Amino acid sequence: MNRDEIIRLVSEKLRLIRTEAGYTQDKMAEIIGVSKKTLVQIEKGRVLAGWSTVVSICALFRETETVQFLFGNEPLEVLETVAREGIDYRRMKTFGGRIWWKEISRKNGFILQQNILSKHFRILDEQHYRVFSSFDEKLTKQRLKELAKNDDTNS
Repeated sequence: MNRDEIIRLVSEKLRLIRTEAGYTQDKMAEIIGVSKKTLVQIEKGRVLAGWSTVVSICALFRETETVQFLFGNEPLEVLETVAREGIDYRRMKTFGGRIWWKEISRKNGFILQQNILSKHFRILDEQHYRVFSSFDEKLTKQRLKELAKNDDTNS
């Protein structure tokens, strides 16, 4: 998944997101910071939303079923991973991936998972804190090896 795919997906589902949230076009346009005319153009498929608009929609409507379905319950993680081309800078508590995640492997307390919808990868520590995520499987597996090795030397 990349920016263009995310923009296309969210643009195509904007009307559904808006109606699921129960907003009129006027109110939705105000909330996401675009004109009503622009919102109508996006909903009719004449133009695509911009990246900033997509980020706003995903952040503000992340609890809607439509946004959850597009990104496997982790819309902000997907956006952050794409925008930063992988995340390896802070730990964030997760629920452990019970619903939207497939476990790929485990090494020394670290868990490699893949999101079943967005297909991005993440590494969790044994307390279910996210320590890395990327769409690059090879890079993620390499990072898992490094983390597991470092954990051995710190024990």
